[in-house]
Amino acid sequence: MRIAAIATVLTLTLAPGLALAECNWGKMDQHASVTCADGKTWDATAQACVDTMS
Repeated sequence: MRIAAIATVLTLTLAPGLALAECNWGKMDQHASVTCADGKTWDATAQACVDTMS
């Protein structure tokens, strides 16, 4: 009984932190500000500056 209680307490203690980490995981890959040279634009799929099609 004591082991089950300790496991439950640990699970309930760690779950919110793990959920928060999962929610913020994708945000680390986003760039706050990307500056490309003239005639180029940011392509999120390629993660690079690409020539602008006209």
